Amino acid sequence: MAHIFPYPDDVPLNVQIKSLGDEELLDFWEETQFLEKVFQEEIIPVPQHSFEYEKLILQELQLRSCRRCLAERRF
Repeated sequence: MAHIFPYPDDVPLNVQIKSLGDEELLDFWEETQFLEKVFQEEIIPVPQHSFEYEKLILQELQLRSCRRCLAERRF
């Protein structure tokens, strides 16, 4: 399960996401997917920021994947 960090509200989400480890980031993504499913089942409007979460998480995962590929090619 992801850890909650004591960030002030004015720290952008993308900065907070970068501080998470790979497993924590995947946990966070999984939790956002679960909450979206619950919202849809309960016929509750999905908060607009949930789409931003998914976009930022996927971008960070892609960036990390590219960095790993580049690092492997150097060796």
